[in-house]
Amino acid sequence: MWQGSWIAALVVGVLMWGLIIWSVIFHRRSRTGIEIPPQTRYNVPIEALYTAVPIVIVSVLFYFVARDEARLTEVSAKPQHYVNVVGFQWSWAFNYENTENPDPNSQTAAYDVGTPNQIPTLWLPVDESVQFRLTSRDVIHDFWPVNFMMKMDVVPGVVNKFEVTPTVIGEYDGKCAELCGVDHSRMLFKVKVVSHDDYVNHLQQLRASGQAGAVPSGITSMGSETK
Repeated sequence: MWQGSWIAALVVGVLMWGLIIWSVIFHRRSRTGIEIPPQTRYNVPIEALYTAVPIVIVSVLFYFVARDEARLTEVSAKPQHYVNVVGFQWSWAFNYENTENPDPNSQTAAYDVGTPNQIPTLWLPVDESVQFRLTSRDVIHDFWPVNFMMKMDVVPGVVNKFEVTPTVIGEYDGKCAELCGVDHSRMLFKVKVVSHDDYVNHLQQLRASGQAGAVPSGITSMGSETK
């Protein structure tokens, strides 16, 4: 879509540049001897053309944007894993879950919470589908695992979703891509794509260290600060 949009823009640009150059060369005063060329006013067909052409261009671009956005944000009915990503000022919480609507007190789930001083790491299993459910407890953030070439807004009161299947083991960078306050630049995270066994072992280690269940608000205490 990006390449197609640039090709269309270049075609329109070449046409406009061509008309400008043609007018400059063939309608210059030294060639025509006319001080002021004839002025065209109130030409209904031309004005209708000026209206219709942009509408067609925008409609075509809208169609392709809507088509590709629907394809990119399509999620399966039963992905292999769920991760509830909670954005908050100014870090991230990752809730690793087996179902779309888990019990926060479930002992089969696990969570990890970061701070601006301690960047959290999002663990993902290679070649297995993961559905991200994005939530925020305060302001709008933007979840951006940079190398995944996909990012999505994290909006208070709204659950946004997208799905990926990591295919290459490795460590990658992530960040918030929406200006969200004074420490926005420190709202970073790491992504670690590992084997299935390493992923399972990591969740077991989180649960063993007391990080079982989930923190839907992004914090371990459910006190007044969650509001």
